Amino acid sequence: MQIMATWSEFAAAAPGLAAYGEARFNRARVAFISTISQDGSPRVNPVAPVICQERLLLFIEPSSPKAADLRQDGRYAMHSLVDNVSGIGGEFSIKGRATPIDDPAMRQDAVDASCYTPPDEYVLFELSIDAALSRDYEEGQMHVNRWDEPAFATV
Repeated sequence: MQIMATWSEFAAAAPGLAAYGEARFNRARVAFISTISQDGSPRVNPVAPVICQERLLLFIEPSSPKAADLRQDGRYAMHSLVDNVSGIGGEFSIKGRATPIDDPAMRQDAVDASCYTPPDEYVLFELSIDAALSRDYEEGQMHVNRWDEPAFATV
């Protein structure tokens, strides 16, 4: 099984990119996550990422298809919202694996840091990161910043 970077490890390795990503996730408080359904097809849904105690977390309703997808396979890709069709304001995306978290103290910290109050039955997942990418568009030019977890980098 691959071991991927936590948000903390990613932020230590690429602090500017992590800060950029956190700002993009916090700007709208909504991102889109892609998961892999049981039949192997992709599924995209909105989520509210929470960065708390140097961990990237999500609360998900336990009977939702995306919760089943993450429990079954764990692989995900997540993309921040963009402000407009020209990309002004930038975008941020990551990919990795999700793991359910059962720690009551971590859950309470995540509830406190969340932009909404998740119901008690929601499942808490931590997202590890194996790649991150930002794109900014200034004066007609695209600027790209990429990070791959070194042990698993594939460009």
